[in-house]
Amino acid sequence: MTSADFWFDPACPFAWITSRWILEVEKVRDVQVTWHIMSLAYLNQDKDIPDDYRAFLSTAWQPVRVCMAVEQRYGQAELAALYTALGTRRHVEGRTLTREVIEDALTSVGLPAELADAMDDTSYDDAIAKSHHEGMDQVGNEVGTPTIAIEGQAFFGPVISKAPKGEEAGELWDGFVLVTKYPYVYELKRARTHDLDFT
Repeated sequence: MTSADFWFDPACPFAWITSRWILEVEKVRDVQVTWHIMSLAYLNQDKDIPDDYRAFLSTAWQPVRVCMAVEQRYGQAELAALYTALGTRRHVEGRTLTREVIEDALTSVGLPAELADAMDDTSYDDAIAKSHHEGMDQVGNEVGTPTIAIEGQAFFGPVISKAPKGEEAGELWDGFVLVTKYPYVYELKRARTHDLDFT
């Protein structure tokens, strides 16, 4: 069994697509994913970023705090289920992660709607920062999510515009694992020519 650690922010569309891929990988390869929280708002708090992106990040803390509350109280399985529920609403359905939408996501996976109180509870921020650094410190502060660590090697990505299914997902995983084994690879990149496909 290979352990894969995956860092996500529920607001990130790229992490969402990659997360759907790695869930497919679990079906076709001997891989077990452990989910971890990172925060795009925390990552970019001291950076010079465009005003529209800063406005977007102004509400990004709230769902991350709820995710941390769920992880602390209920564990991995429920965190993964909530991430899927939040991501479906945000990325597939195009809904804003308001309190009402977050409560709906919580109850849809059998969790108390009152966990949405964590949205504005800054007491979770230290734990979020710790989880964030456990992932980001492995890859550097010029990247974000998705970040995946396998057997001591961590990478930002893969960033994909559509999640492959079945054996195609497994083949992409095989290639990703091979790349991670070579310690001197630090970047693979090309221009994105396809729209993001959340299906």
